[in-house]
Amino acid sequence: MTEQTPTIGILGPGAVGGALAVPLAEAGLDVVCIARPATAAAITSQGLSLRHGSGVRTVRLRAVEGLEETVDLLLVTVKATGLDDALGRIEATPSVVLPLLNGLEHVDTIRSRLDGRVLAGSIGKLEAYRDSPTEVVQTTSAPLITIFPEDGAAHLLSEAGLDVRVGESEQAVLWEKTVRLAPLAAATAITQKALGQLRTDSTWRSTLSAAVAEACAVAAADGVILDEGAQWEILDTMPASVTTSTARDAAAGRPTELDAILGAVVRAAKRLEVRAPTLDRLLAEAEDACRAQSH
Repeated sequence: MTEQTPTIGILGPGAVGGALAVPLAEAGLDVVCIARPATAAAITSQGLSLRHGSGVRTVRLRAVEGLEETVDLLLVTVKATGLDDALGRIEATPSVVLPLLNGLEHVDTIRSRLDGRVLAGSIGKLEAYRDSPTEVVQTTSAPLITIFPEDGAAHLLSEAGLDVRVGESEQAVLWEKTVRLAPLAAATAITQKALGQLRTDSTWRSTLSAAVAEACAVAAADGVILDEGAQWEILDTMPASVTTSTARDAAAGRPTELDAILGAVVRAAKRLEVRAPTLDRLLAEAEDACRAQSH
């Protein structure tokens, strides 16, 4: 990192990107958003706002269609469905790249497209959605960012007031969230029900329990030991209103991250020769539900 004010690029100032860009700009960092032309123009004109509860915070920051300058840290916060297009907007080499996407396979994709040091990262405890190109609504408390290896990025983000921890390994960072998100993404897309409704439905709770156990088994075969009970403790303590972006996108007839999240787990299971019949079934049913919603 440079001794001058660090510059942080936000590739995709949507729900996750907006929820991070506002506090980073408020902390005095030089933040530049990289977005599609209409979104970049709107942010340049109106600023970027983050609504949390009854409060709204608005910051003025730079927004560009393509990144032509070297940034100290590039946060990749697009959805998996928009990753290929977004990476085409990066014309200069970032010093460090931190992807905060869902799933397992995107880090390799980014490394194949961008020079510079690409870390592994995930973001949890955050539910947010974009209400307009310039306004993000955050419905949960402060997010938790997990990074591996540390490489200075964790310190930079922590100094800016974000909650950051360093993971045990790259695979651990990617798997820890995925083992519970993959079943939940499918279940919410199929039923269009929130987590609280799924938790109290005996059939769905049993299905999710089996799916989480299978996902943990796949992670173990990939070298990451995760406790199924601990994952359920997280699901049981999350707000009942929590849903997933996969469910929201499916309901709106938009492309979803289902393949990047659950599809990646199913592919890992096949590669590692781990039986995962519940995950296979959920993937097929969720794909059918998404197709039906898109018509």
